[in-house]
Amino acid sequence: MMTNSTYIISIDQGTTGTTVLLVDSHGRIVGKAYQEFKQHYPQPGWVEHDPDEIWIATYNAVLEILQSIDNKNSIASIGITNQRETTVVWDRKTGIPIYPAIVWQCRRTAEVCNKLNEDESIVAQVKSKTGLVIDPYFSATKIAWMLDSVDGAREKATRGELAFGTIDSWLLWQLTKGAFHRTDYTNASRTLLFNIDTLSWDDELLDVFNVPEQILPQVVPSASVFGITNLPDLDGIPIAGVVGDQQAALFGQLCWQKGMVKNTYGTGCFLMLNTGHERAESQSGLLTTLACSQDEEPQYALEGSVFVAGAAVQWLRDGLRIIETAEQSENIAQSVNDTDGVIVVPAFTGLGAPYWKPEAKGAIFGLTRGTTREHIVRATLEAIAYQAADVVKAMMDDSGIVIQRLRVDGGAASNNFLMQFQADILGIEVERPTQVETTGLGAAYLAGLTIGIWQNTDEISNIREIDSVFSPQMDTQLRKAKMEKWQDSINRLI
Repeated sequence: MMTNSTYIISIDQGTTGTTVLLVDSHGRIVGKAYQEFKQHYPQPGWVEHDPDEIWIATYNAVLEILQSIDNKNSIASIGITNQRETTVVWDRKTGIPIYPAIVWQCRRTAEVCNKLNEDESIVAQVKSKTGLVIDPYFSATKIAWMLDSVDGAREKATRGELAFGTIDSWLLWQLTKGAFHRTDYTNASRTLLFNIDTLSWDDELLDVFNVPEQILPQVVPSASVFGITNLPDLDGIPIAGVVGDQQAALFGQLCWQKGMVKNTYGTGCFLMLNTGHERAESQSGLLTTLACSQDEEPQYALEGSVFVAGAAVQWLRDGLRIIETAEQSENIAQSVNDTDGVIVVPAFTGLGAPYWKPEAKGAIFGLTRGTTREHIVRATLEAIAYQAADVVKAMMDDSGIVIQRLRVDGGAASNNFLMQFQADILGIEVERPTQVETTGLGAAYLAGLTIGIWQNTDEISNIREIDSVFSPQMDTQLRKAKMEKWQDSINRLI
């Protein structure tokens, strides 16, 4: 190992803000900065970000970290992890985006996707090549929408004057002053344009979604030198790891072996199961995707995305205004013995895996005159666990793997009530690490491995510390009855 004065900067660019971590050669987080940015909702179901604002927020957070270090030369590398699928298209010459970033949550292309989904041969082709379903969630229809909605954009794209990127590519472009236009396997695998068997952009898919190849970034393994920084305060540092946020969390949770699974409780819930070097095909509405690879050999995973998790707690706070802080929800939920029959289905932006019903709307079932805010708060937290349980069951059905333990991270993983209920409703142990910034750590581990701060993954395994293990305490019959009631509510909704 290098000396303790060697650091990695890890940029974790998320949906509502950018977190920058300073990680030392012992894998400890020794500095942290956070910058929020605005969410834009120009129409119902539309979600946009300002790409320049994302960059400024990111750069300011990096500068804040740099101010805490005596010697800038002690920064050995930079890792980037990012909100996936969010789409930016910019002018190669000026670096100016042609339109705001269209966020992964945005549903504006639902009609286009519905039309494509009517053609069974296209649906089969897309699933076979990408492991994904045709949904507004992914980047391809967002790109085409931009090219068709901005005057002259499609012509400029065909002439090679525009560049497309997910947020990692946009940040890489900014950090290197336009010298590098690249992405990694994990981000590319979320576009609907990347063949996860050949590990290359696919001409047939480009035709299906009407996206010109000239705008696409070069794709390399997650553990690679993507470029060298070229900024006044940040010059000559290798960007040595790039990975989509959920794959970063899988890596940061040390889920490196087949059969290991993690759940990140963020805005949504993102569960990922490592299936090794072989693809597992889902019959249950899950996605087959690429996990982090440190070499050219692909590593696969099954993923289930729940669109609303932590966002449901924000809704309690900002929408219903029945709690003042997210942290309060734990004590409020524990102040009643159960939900008194109330079930909340927080399908505010449709239902994700394993249902994929983009048109679904949220609902509350079982309301009576005796229903209180405590029941609704508890039912909302339970809904997060029920949604995750649906995905875990689908993962076991699809992969044939019996999942023994769930590793958890993300903001809502600090809620002890939620974690205990998750263990109860799954009937397996839930393990929470001491350090829940696993997404940023995953990017840092990759960047450190690439340049030799750590020689192998065993060195990183020795670093990990466990905070709590939640063991199931619920009676099997009660668990079954609760899951049946949840399922009944889902069926009534869809």
